[in-house]
Amino acid sequence: MGPSALSRMTPPALLESPSAKTLRSEVRAFLQERLASGDITPGVDTWLTNWDSNFSQDLASHGYVGMTIPTQYGGGGRTHIERFVVTEELLAVGAPVAAHWIADRQIAPSLLAFGSEEQKHRFLPAISRGECFFGIGMSEPDSGSDLASVRTRARRSAGGWHLTGSKVWTSGAHHADAFFALARTAPLDSDRRHDGLSQFIVDLRAPGVSVRPIVSMSGNHHFNEVHLDEVFVADRDVLGSIGDGWRQVTSELGFERSGPERFMSTFMLFDAAVHAARRGASAPSLADVGQLAARLSALHQMSFSVSGALEGKENADTAAAVVKVLGTALEGTIAEVVDLNVGGAQDKDSTMHNYLQSALEQRPGFTLRGGTTEVLKSVIVKGLRS
Repeated sequence: MGPSALSRMTPPALLESPSAKTLRSEVRAFLQERLASGDITPGVDTWLTNWDSNFSQDLASHGYVGMTIPTQYGGGGRTHIERFVVTEELLAVGAPVAAHWIADRQIAPSLLAFGSEEQKHRFLPAISRGECFFGIGMSEPDSGSDLASVRTRARRSAGGWHLTGSKVWTSGAHHADAFFALARTAPLDSDRRHDGLSQFIVDLRAPGVSVRPIVSMSGNHHFNEVHLDEVFVADRDVLGSIGDGWRQVTSELGFERSGPERFMSTFMLFDAAVHAARRGASAPSLADVGQLAARLSALHQMSFSVSGALEGKENADTAAAVVKVLGTALEGTIAEVVDLNVGGAQDKDSTMHNYLQSALEQRPGFTLRGGTTEVLKSVIVKGLRS
């Protein structure tokens, strides 16, 4: 692997600026107040599983949602690096942020990049206020991470399109207002499988939309299957250009795959294990804790650097894929290390036990959501060869 390949994979390292450190202190103080008042119940994987629209609106009122949305569209007009600082602090205390997470993380950047002025003014101020929530309509049954095999169809009609098909693993669809649906607007060409795809903004309460829960073995529900039966989408709700869906979708992936949620889903469990080790209670060994801490620190720096690349509008797809592969592997390792060392020796009512059970339940999905590890490894290889 030559130096040029390495430079494409790893954006230049960044140091946290004084203003970012000040912001981090402000957010920590805000969160400590909410923890003390009981407004936050910490948990594991809360960016995906813990939906609390009131808390999202509380964050928004303090300028912590829609941070990178320009002020002309009701946002904070701040940098991706500043947003990284805030999201990392939220994840570090296991805050319930699922309600606004997807809209803030990737829907807003996509609207800014491809949306019409009408769409930007309609959605972005509401996202910034924590009042408009989105899901993602990419994956389909039997398609896995192969988005080029999308079978949802969009048929042209007067004034718009009729969409028919199914989307799966749609987090929060039972609460969300809308989602971006990837659909085929032209017949599949086996030689050009990525052509003929388009994106649509679909109202999840529109006629013809049905949201069916996917309940996990533990009884939890945050995933859904969304069926579209001739759902009408007006021309004003086409995102970007017809036929340009593949390019648009792939542009979102740097935002989806590179953030601190890709390595901090089980951070609360790690934190509880560290405190247990300090007390001399049942916990992983100091050597295990040290190895996990080193990996967390490295991923923090990698993800932080990708935020800098996104701020500079640089292509960070390969680096984002690396963060996602390494990060989701670490999330699972944290659960496994704690379980191996103290899984059967804990007080069943302890905080660490509760975190561990949640982590083990969520563990199978870590390396699937946002693209499977196998698919992302191929993305990394292609990125290094290009």
